[in-house]
Amino acid sequence: MTSHTDGTVHVRYLVDDVQAAVDFYTTHLGFSANTAFPPAFADVRRGNLRLLLSGPASSAGRPMPDGRTPHPGGWNRIHLLVDDIAAEVARLRAAGVEFRSDVVSGPGGRQIVLDDPAGNPVELFQPAAG
Repeated sequence: MTSHTDGTVHVRYLVDDVQAAVDFYTTHLGFSANTAFPPAFADVRRGNLRLLLSGPASSAGRPMPDGRTPHPGGWNRIHLLVDDIAAEVARLRAAGVEFRSDVVSGPGGRQIVLDDPAGNPVELFQPAAG
């Protein structure tokens, strides 16, 4: 197996509309556009994260041998660190972004889950101080 060691983490999200997903991640969550082949595929980057956005026309969206068809959603999610979760939530709510949860606190910090335009979850996480 060939190993790529540039430190990039690659995550694939299935989306309904590739351009809407690119617009969402670049407008609201600080990603930059990388490559674009809509309506099938595009990818965006934020630091060491490369998010592969695969539409229904992509090879990743093709039915499996058992007939199941990949689709967006679920609960696996990317985890984005933020400095001020309250400010981020206020900014995103003002922009009309949909949230799955309220901010919850735990021993490691505070988190909230929002949906991208295809219903894929994204977690914003503010680590606990200290």
